[in-house]
Amino acid sequence: MKAGHLALLVVMNAFWAGTYSAFKGLAPHLDAGALATLRYTLAALILAVGWPWLKGPSPAGRDLLRTVSMGVIVFCLAPRLQVAGVQMGEATDAAVLMALEPLVTSMAAAWFLRERIGPRRWAGFGLGLLGVLVMAEVWRPEFRLPGLWAHVLFLSSFVCEAAYSVMGKPLLGRAGMARVVTVALVAGSVANLLWDGPSAWRAARELPWQGWWVMLYLSLICTAVGYVIWFVVIREAPVNVAVLTVFLQPVLGVGIAAVTLGERPHWGHLWGSLVILLGVAVGLSRQIQFAARNGLERQGCG
Repeated sequence: MKAGHLALLVVMNAFWAGTYSAFKGLAPHLDAGALATLRYTLAALILAVGWPWLKGPSPAGRDLLRTVSMGVIVFCLAPRLQVAGVQMGEATDAAVLMALEPLVTSMAAAWFLRERIGPRRWAGFGLGLLGVLVMAEVWRPEFRLPGLWAHVLFLSSFVCEAAYSVMGKPLLGRAGMARVVTVALVAGSVANLLWDGPSAWRAARELPWQGWWVMLYLSLICTAVGYVIWFVVIREAPVNVAVLTVFLQPVLGVGIAAVTLGERPHWGHLWGSLVILLGVAVGLSRQIQFAARNGLERQGCG
């Protein structure tokens, strides 16, 4: 992975980490279905307006069918399954289960894209998961994991989200990245509108202007920009390397929640964050490419 791409992912994971606080802030006004419908429809409209200026060919034929299927899975089914799992459990339990997403995505990439997961990445995943367990303080008597059905819903949502990388990466050599994201978002938005468009419209009419600023943040930065950047990175880097950076979200999310929602961090957050950062460092060691080093290697000095 290029050092510049790592920097982009760190910035984007900071924005993505803020989505949990955004969801909580919008909860009094929007349910899961309305939030998903408004977020992805607005993102689709933003990219559709810029369609003539998007580079690369449009997906066609089987690639178009793959892109449409990916959009419905990622932008319609995944958020609904995830929120349903959260509602059946507790927020602290959800943080533990969310740590499985990088592992699920990496396993899917290994199976479908034939990526090799090296021992350093395995160690990084293990330390990342351990750090999340420490952050959630699973040893406390009041900690309880949700039931079996909530597990099924969460894992199903991770499989759906993994489809974005697994189905999307093979398309990047044949179609423009931004155009693939746009078509996928339009497909997911149509599915969302068919699912609960009327209720989303009613919720949108009652959403205060502060809520629309949050919605713009979710749609423009976290979705339209973020999903294109993800494709920019995995076009060249293995998915199992890029997805390690997702472990940064709980670390960054704690600080964001403290500032925006007034939630008080505890010592488990500190020690867990240190373990997660160690895991990310171990997993990404020897994976970051620097321009100067690459230049020496091209000259035969590496």
